[in-house]
Amino acid sequence: MTVEELKRKVIEVLRSVYDPEIPISIYDLGLVYKVDVTEKKIFVEVGVTTPFCPVAYMIPKYVEAALKRVFGDSMEIEVVLNLEKQWTPEMMTKEGRERFKELYGYDPVEAYRSSLSESS
Repeated sequence: MTVEELKRKVIEVLRSVYDPEIPISIYDLGLVYKVDVTEKKIFVEVGVTTPFCPVAYMIPKYVEAALKRVFGDSMEIEVVLNLEKQWTPEMMTKEGRERFKELYGYDPVEAYRSSLSESS
């Protein structure tokens, strides 16, 4: 498998890991900040929707467990949690936004942008 194929497989796995409070994958929510893949190592940097998330430290564990189920011991896996980077709805994928609209009845990006313009 090439590095690009491995990366696509990693992203597929990340799309199977769901936020504990919002039934959307962490990938589609925009909580995956970085994915680096080599022939021997997978590095993933993840965040949370809010630094006050009560289960923030569980997300990297979920990611690592999902990657280990697929790749086993064939790859070194490193998952880090970034609580410094501020998440916004604009980081969501198109699929994440559509799923959010289906679940909650509004576009989170439009609501976020509207709240920004109202506060100016």
